[in-house]
Amino acid sequence: MSNLSETLPVIDLDLFLSEHHSSERVQQECKKAANALITYGALLLHDSRVSEEDNNIFLDLVEDYFAQPLQELAKDERPEISYQVGVTLENTEKPKCAVHQPCLDIIARLDPVERPLDISGHHPDPKCRFFWKMGTPPPYETQYPALNAPNVIPQAPVFKAIWQPTMEKWGRSMKNAVENIAEMTAIGLGLPRDTIKEAGKYGPHLLGPTASDLIKYGEKDTILAGFHTDLNCLTIHGRSRYPGLHIWARNTGKRIPVRFPPTGRFLLVQAGKQIEHLTGSLIKAGFHEVVVNEATVDTIAKRKLTHPDRPLIRVSSTFFWHLSSDYDLSPLPPLIDRSKAVESVPDAEIASLYPPMKVGQQVQK
Repeated sequence: MSNLSETLPVIDLDLFLSEHHSSERVQQECKKAANALITYGALLLHDSRVSEEDNNIFLDLVEDYFAQPLQELAKDERPEISYQVGVTLENTEKPKCAVHQPCLDIIARLDPVERPLDISGHHPDPKCRFFWKMGTPPPYETQYPALNAPNVIPQAPVFKAIWQPTMEKWGRSMKNAVENIAEMTAIGLGLPRDTIKEAGKYGPHLLGPTASDLIKYGEKDTILAGFHTDLNCLTIHGRSRYPGLHIWARNTGKRIPVRFPPTGRFLLVQAGKQIEHLTGSLIKAGFHEVVVNEATVDTIAKRKLTHPDRPLIRVSSTFFWHLSSDYDLSPLPPLIDRSKAVESVPDAEIASLYPPMKVGQQVQK
């Protein structure tokens, strides 16, 4: 397993926010951000606006919510709209890769010691999830109303007063940060600053924390979220209390355990399928998994001693930043030549892999 996690590029958002975007220092930092996504499909982001206290309040709330019995959680499900808002219970989501031959081919090409944990059993993930919409309603009639459904407030009375303000506060922190990274990435790619951010102005963004019960699923080498990529544009995470996230950097074939710096205001950003489509594969969606590894087991033991009254639940404070559902998605012409140079892919193959479509169609596929 690689130690590249120690050198995953750290992008200084404070610099971007403190100087004009035309300054040489900002330009270089933007190129660093774009190159990080091209090379690794991920980056670490330092943002002094992010509050550790807000993150802890959010994690406490989500832990308490998912400590409820499953029959209580089920009251907050919305399966009729494919769980686009509200709760998704454990053993519902399945990693697409398990039945997707191109993805299985990628795994087969990896060195056996760098492969993800085996997903060939086609078992659904044991994690739960809650989707909380964070998008701005479009000022026009969208072709994809199911992707813009109203939020769900948990049925349990104890959460009714605190759920929305807590979700909104932490969600805004994540959304502000990821939209700034969208701006930095555009500049770093030689595009106008607002190119990517404007494409996501009315996106159905989702704060989507996952929760894994480590009493039930805390044995080493348990898969909590099987090997996959995200379908949205950019995914951003706050610090989790339990390690276990692995990513695969482009062209390295190495399985990288993601480690946040021990202290400080950091977020993790990952590239999704929408930015891969938009850049014609210049930036590729990053494969990742969440598993119980040795570090997770060690942290479980420590938490039992230091926080004996807290639920043993691994929460990931994940935010999915989407392009607008009605946006016409196709590779941006200025990036196609760069993409071909990186991937050695002919025009016809790029056109075949990334045909023009609405973002809403891409999500529904």
